[in-house]
Amino acid sequence: MSDSLVIETHGLTKLFGSHTAVDGLTLRVERGEVFGMLGPNGAGKTTTMRMLTTLLAPSGGSAHVCGFDVLKEPGEVRRRIGYVMQMVAWRGLLTGRECVEIEAALYHVPPRECRARAEYVLDLVGLLPQADVNWMAYSGGQKKRLDLACGLLHRPELLILDEPTLGLDVQSRHRMWEYIKELVGEGMSVLLATNYLDEADRLCDRLTIIDHGREIVMGSPDELKRAVGADVVQVVTESVAEVREAIEGQQWVQSISELAEGELHIYVDDAAVALPEVMRLSLERGLQLGRVTYSQPTLDDVFLMHTGRELREEGEAAA
Repeated sequence: MSDSLVIETHGLTKLFGSHTAVDGLTLRVERGEVFGMLGPNGAGKTTTMRMLTTLLAPSGGSAHVCGFDVLKEPGEVRRRIGYVMQMVAWRGLLTGRECVEIEAALYHVPPRECRARAEYVLDLVGLLPQADVNWMAYSGGQKKRLDLACGLLHRPELLILDEPTLGLDVQSRHRMWEYIKELVGEGMSVLLATNYLDEADRLCDRLTIIDHGREIVMGSPDELKRAVGADVVQVVTESVAEVREAIEGQQWVQSISELAEGELHIYVDDAAVALPEVMRLSLERGLQLGRVTYSQPTLDDVFLMHTGRELREEGEAAA
């Protein structure tokens, strides 16, 4: 494994009976970057993270984290990573400070350093004023920040975050993003699993889109969106098939994706040309359009282009 890599996997696979949760995944995560795994619930993100954190044994392939084999050297891997799980951990009847100090002891932080280290990470995530409040009285966002504080106690080389902002309000999500950016600015590497498009776009240096345990495409958010190579005209209509027939084959159309909810995504060279043409051709055939809009490509368009489904709607349905 190269010294520049913090994660390297080859053909990583996990089977649960006859079900393949992760199917031959190959990852190369550079030190000092935020690398994202973007995909709907059930895509294999959490299973991948559990293998990388040594909580699950791979069924096939190999994985090295911080230079160590997850199967042969699990103790060395655990010493070097922080892991914040998707679900908030149950911490008994403890204050926030007690939660962090106990976690510090479990990480073998020297006893003389435990209190100072706990104060530092609680301050880092903005919880020091509430440090002596029972953690059960915390809001959802504060509980997530407490989990993040516990993951940072031993100053890990790699921070692994599984849906860190799931269920948080907008303000708490943005605050969490700022914490993550600060950590990366201090040299930490981050592996982030999410099904939030804006989160992946805002935080990730590079990402892989996965579906059914397989990598679909990988690159920086900007590279992936540029690969769509078109403006996107969105048409909502009860006459999807007829509208598609009317515009298919036009010179300004690159491709068309049809959604189940009566919506077409039309990838075009220039939306300024395409919008009036879509309306003209529809009106000539007496077709009613409920809504016509356009946008620049998003990560949802990348997922749609490669799978034929919308990531946004899959994530919302699962939630």
